[in-house]
Amino acid sequence: MTLVSEHIESDTRERILAVAERLFRQIGYQKTTVADIAKELRMSPANVYRFFDSKKAIHEGVARTLMGEVEVEAQRIARAPGPAATRLRDLMKTINRMNTERYVGDSKLHEMVEIAMQEDWGVCVAHMEMIASTVGQVIGQGVASGEFETPDVQLASLCACTAMMRFFHPQMIAQCAVKPGPTIDQMIDFVIAGLSPRGNLTN
Repeated sequence: MTLVSEHIESDTRERILAVAERLFRQIGYQKTTVADIAKELRMSPANVYRFFDSKKAIHEGVARTLMGEVEVEAQRIARAPGPAATRLRDLMKTINRMNTERYVGDSKLHEMVEIAMQEDWGVCVAHMEMIASTVGQVIGQGVASGEFETPDVQLASLCACTAMMRFFHPQMIAQCAVKPGPTIDQMIDFVIAGLSPRGNLTN
């Protein structure tokens, strides 16, 4: 395959995903068909299936794109200079903000995420692992600089992500929005306090 044809194929895949995402937002995840997507692109359903072997594969591609945007921003924060605690706070608040913007305010797209979680798509699992890894990256940097203290960075990362679940998980963000509980800053304070060296904790 030539570079030109590879570029054309990649461009077509991106166009299919962009149209699919728009239709998911407009008419809903369940109601959108491959025929609808093909019609918008002025191509046949059979041609769409050349690039995605199933309707589920298109859905996974859209989810991968949306989640990938969050992962890119998370990695940018993790690699930025500055204190680990400041970056950890920024990272956690950014994940919450981006997931809220992408899924919670859009009921039709939220439907897609809900089904994705129920079906336990591999893309969702990979995303959660990536986020936990990125949080662990910042915690590890904090341990190296002496800001944080933990004997097991991976476990600390999993604990931190579990503590932040109501602020990370699209369904829980929506369900907990009007329920009593700590603010996101209060929860992050709690996580950072748990990571701080024992001698640095204030009474």
